[in-house]
Amino acid sequence: MSNFVLNANARDTAHEGKGASRRLRREEKVPAIIYGAGKEPASITLALREVVKAIESEAFFSSIITIKVDGKDEQVVIKAMQRHPSKNTPMHADFLRVKAGEALTVNVPLHFENQETAVGVKAGGMLMVNLNEVEVRTLPRNLPESISIDVQDLAIGDVVHLSDIKLPEGVTIVALEHGEEHDQAVASVTEVRKAAEDVEAEATEAEVAEEQSEADDAEEKKDE
Repeated sequence: MSNFVLNANARDTAHEGKGASRRLRREEKVPAIIYGAGKEPASITLALREVVKAIESEAFFSSIITIKVDGKDEQVVIKAMQRHPSKNTPMHADFLRVKAGEALTVNVPLHFENQETAVGVKAGGMLMVNLNEVEVRTLPRNLPESISIDVQDLAIGDVVHLSDIKLPEGVTIVALEHGEEHDQAVASVTEVRKAAEDVEAEATEAEVAEEQSEADDAEEKKDE
């Protein structure tokens, strides 16, 4: 049974467009679409307050969700969510139908255990996380809400790659299906000086992204 349930209404697509989407958002509704499993795509609307509450949980993005469309249940996973560039509120969502016995491709969050007590961290290093989630393929019944990585034994200079992750039964990492060259570094313990330089570079990128977000917000207001 899904832990997440959203109520929805079927949406008339005859007059869709930017104007219709803005009207729905003013009514505190989120336009969305359900597709897959060999059925016709279904356009729906969700209550903004329900979506906001649901996405407070990290597990929402890697769980099977029940959407009640005018009283009829649809089992889905979320595939994409568009958010407002500055407010971060949901603007549109794409959901994929779940079919028993049919493999899903889903992004699952990574949880790093024993970060503060890792060998390299206690020796003065810093844990650098390169990936916070990983794309996996699995049957619906095996879908994990998250995947844990124990970094306790990492010394300074040690690196965890995708191939090092211990996966639940029936779960595979999509990137590794494409060859060893896609075996990305997930996390590492580095010297503090090098880590500080990386953090500074990330801060600069964040400033640039924030400036772009403000510009996009101003442009959207102009369109309204």
